[in-house]
Amino acid sequence: MIELRTFAELGSGHDGGLDTRHHFSFGNYHDPKRMNWGRIKAWNDNRVAPQTSLAPHCHPEMEIITYVRQGAITHQDSLGNTSRTVAGDVHVRSAGTGFTQSDYNHEDQETAFFQIFIVPDLKGLPTQWAVRPFPRQICGGTLEILASGFDGDCQALRIRADARLAAATLDTAGHAEYALTKDRKVYLVVASGQIEVNGVVMRVGDGAAVHKELLLKLFAHQRSEVLLVDVAY
Repeated sequence: MIELRTFAELGSGHDGGLDTRHHFSFGNYHDPKRMNWGRIKAWNDNRVAPQTSLAPHCHPEMEIITYVRQGAITHQDSLGNTSRTVAGDVHVRSAGTGFTQSDYNHEDQETAFFQIFIVPDLKGLPTQWAVRPFPRQICGGTLEILASGFDGDCQALRIRADARLAAATLDTAGHAEYALTKDRKVYLVVASGQIEVNGVVMRVGDGAAVHKELLLKLFAHQRSEVLLVDVAY
C-alpha cells in the first residue's frame, strides 16, 4: 500500500526567515492522522531566507538527519561545535542527552534542506555527528544506504535507531529497486525530478507512506533524487 502525500497538501509553518512543509505533525502543525511513521518522528522540508538565523532550539534523544539541497546551513551548539553543511551533503547527528543549537543561513541565497527526526533505541549517550555526500552518481539499480543502525551496513553513517536512510540519483528512464521484509515499512520523498513508485507518480516534494509492500520499483520520468527511511512497524 502506498499513501501519496503531495507537497501541496503537507502541513506548513512560518517562523521569521524559516518556511517549512511538514510531512508529519511537528511544532504548531498537528494532524492526528500523521503523528509519525514507525520511529520517524518528523520529516520537514525547510527553506531559510538569506542571512537569516533560526531561534535556538533543543531536540534531546533524537537522531537528526539533514540533507542540504541548496545553499548551506551553519550549525552552532552549546557544546562548542560548529559545522557548515553545504548543498549535496548529508549530516547525521545523534543528539544524545541534548544540547541547545542555533542554525544560520550565512549565504546570499535561500537554503533548502530536509530535516528528518528519528526516535533512537539507545538513550542517555553523548552526542555524535558525521557528514557524507549524497550519491550523485547515477544509480546502478539499487539505492545506497547512507545511514543505518545495523552493524551489517558497514559503509553507512551510524545512527542509534532501528532504521536506515537510503538514497539515489536516477537518470531519465532510470530504474532502481528496494526490497523490504514483511515487518518493515518506508517513508519516501522526492528531492528533485519526478518518479513512479510501483506505478504511483511522485513529483518533487511529494512523500509516500509505504507499507505491506515487499519490493519497491522506482522509475524516473526525468533526472531525480530520492530518499527513503526504512523502519519497523
